[in-house]
Amino acid sequence: MRIGLFGGTFNPIHRGHLHIAEQTRTRLALDHIIFIPTGDPPHKPAETLAPAHHRLEMVKLAIKDIPFFGISNIEATSSQTCYTIDTLQALRSQIEGELSFLVGLDAFLDLPTWRASDQLLAEANFIVISRPEVRFTQIRSLPMLPSIPEKDLTALDNGQRDRLEIPTSANTTLTLLALASCEISASTIRERLKEGLSMGDWLPTPIESYIIQHHLYGT
Repeated sequence: MRIGLFGGTFNPIHRGHLHIAEQTRTRLALDHIIFIPTGDPPHKPAETLAPAHHRLEMVKLAIKDIPFFGISNIEATSSQTCYTIDTLQALRSQIEGELSFLVGLDAFLDLPTWRASDQLLAEANFIVISRPEVRFTQIRSLPMLPSIPEKDLTALDNGQRDRLEIPTSANTTLTLLALASCEISASTIRERLKEGLSMGDWLPTPIESYIIQHHLYGT
């Protein structure tokens, strides 16, 4: 089994998240995608972040009829600060199969600031997904990556190729994946919901109903 691990705040989960997950699954022939909502901040909730139990429930609602998607509460129910390295190590002991961690290119560029960043690429395959206004050529500045020809990264940025697979010294694979740009923004959704505007085009129907029912994001 080839399993994709899709972490994030999902604040709230929206159609863009589902599109990214499904496109990644089909393009890379993954068997399953597991969504991993983050937990609550350790001291006090961020002003715009819905409580973890609500974000967890919204993900459950959004994926309940999609057979290739699942969910893990490993971070959402934890009382501790969760780091990617700890989550990957824990899931490796729980899940049988080849694990691939999905991450946006913008977040991946911050890899040197992550805990145990030099170990992360040994814990799982990484799938780095294109993000608007960020270029793959920027990852050449990351010291822990294998050498990647600039022409190959430029080809990704220019749409001349849709993926690049790079083997690592830890026998894992770093996959750079260019997906069609998705303009859906969780921050814009939160702002418009606060203004009383419907987000039916961007949110699955049960998610918008859940947000209104529980008075999330100022509704």
